[in-house]
Amino acid sequence: MEKIKVCVADDNRELVGLLTEYIEGQEDMEVLGVAYNGQECLTLFKDKEPDVLLLDIIMPHLDGLAVLERLRENNEMTKQPSVIIMLTAFGQEDVTKKAVDLGASYFILKPFDMENLVGHIRQVSGNGTQVTHRSSSIQNSVLRNKPEPKRKNLDASITTIIHEIGVPAHIKGYLYLREAISMVYNDIELLGSITKVLYPDIAKKI
Repeated sequence: MEKIKVCVADDNRELVGLLTEYIEGQEDMEVLGVAYNGQECLTLFKDKEPDVLLLDIIMPHLDGLAVLERLRENNEMTKQPSVIIMLTAFGQEDVTKKAVDLGASYFILKPFDMENLVGHIRQVSGNGTQVTHRSSSIQNSVLRNKPEPKRKNLDASITTIIHEIGVPAHIKGYLYLREAISMVYNDIELLGSITKVLYPDIAKKI
């Protein structure tokens, strides 16, 4: 039986570890590799050519939407018609529509049930057959992630705003803009010191 080849891209290392262990416990699946940011994901996708990519919306360097844009621009989806399942802690309709337009096949909200996830992987990859799950330290109960931190929700909102105003996610200025908005949100007084404080601080971070 040919196994479903899966890659996982999420900046939550604990979640990636749990997903990898659970998916590897399926007789019909294997994890080819993992990535913890958007840049790593692009390299992983090109090198491994998975059947299914589990892709988080919010990640460092390039977010999930930017990854989708890069894949489409580079015709990677044409070369390797993989299925992309988006993992997200928020369900904003505009972001969902944008991701679907860019090639996403399915959305799964966190926290999610692991058995449901592997079921969706089988469905979207064309293998709906139920198989036996090998023994694993992870139970088939709901994967109860730790509550998403406030920072994660802020990043999601900033990503939505930037995409709404039409700033391409692949340009270098996108990262600077997102970091600037985040810093000002946390310290409004930075607006009075844009050139002296804000810009130098951004340069140190990026």
